[in-house]
Amino acid sequence: MSTKKTSGGFPLVVSALAIVICIVIGIFIFKMVLGAASNFEGGDSEKGHPHNILGTMYKGGFIVPILIGFLLTVITFAIERFITIMKANGKGQTDKFVTNIKSLISGHDFEGAIAACDKQQGSLANVVREGIIKFKFVQNDTHMDKEAKVHAIQKALEEATSLELPMLSKNMVVISTMASIGTLAGLIGTVVGMIRAFAALSAAGAPDTSALATGISEALVNTLVGILTSAFAIIFYNYFSNRIDQITYAMDEAGFSIIQEFQTSGK
Repeated sequence: MSTKKTSGGFPLVVSALAIVICIVIGIFIFKMVLGAASNFEGGDSEKGHPHNILGTMYKGGFIVPILIGFLLTVITFAIERFITIMKANGKGQTDKFVTNIKSLISGHDFEGAIAACDKQQGSLANVVREGIIKFKFVQNDTHMDKEAKVHAIQKALEEATSLELPMLSKNMVVISTMASIGTLAGLIGTVVGMIRAFAALSAAGAPDTSALATGISEALVNTLVGILTSAFAIIFYNYFSNRIDQITYAMDEAGFSIIQEFQTSGK
């Protein structure tokens, strides 16, 4: 019996490459967009004062392009997870599919249940399909007692589930990691910026509140981008975790129905 598996998700090498590409794009945006001459007085991005938010972000320092890369990474992997989990859900509504499968199994319409799984596709359908096929296989096996048959069905369901779950949770660690390091990287950039601002103020001799306010605003840009990155990462992580839990619950519910039906009517 060949076990179906839903494909999807970036391979490990592609995931690592995607992160690097996002950071490179972040550096490009930092240099070409934020550092554009039109964002600064006199067209000088190094010595001129910024006259808009883009120029202020550029003055935030070398941490800003890294943070932009982190934000792009979160968005990239969120899109990847969304596509993968949509594929795992299958073509129809999960609740209706589970209800239909339970009805078909109760009526011993195994061929109809398998056809419904083939039509639905996705992780849930693959798990249910393997359980039904094993149900049909062991039902007429005279060499196994009922307990062994139930165990065989449970094992088939567990094996199919173990193939699907890693695909569902794949790359979630990237999003959760960005949720943690986004704020930390932003704080590092802010601290570095504050140190630079006060050092420049000290070197100037006389207090310059305007220069100090500008330096602080530039330093806080790092906190802004870092918090934004973490906020997006947390929202996406919780959303995808909830979707994965729903699919897992549906797998358990459908698997329980298959086993319960066999225990009730199986031989």
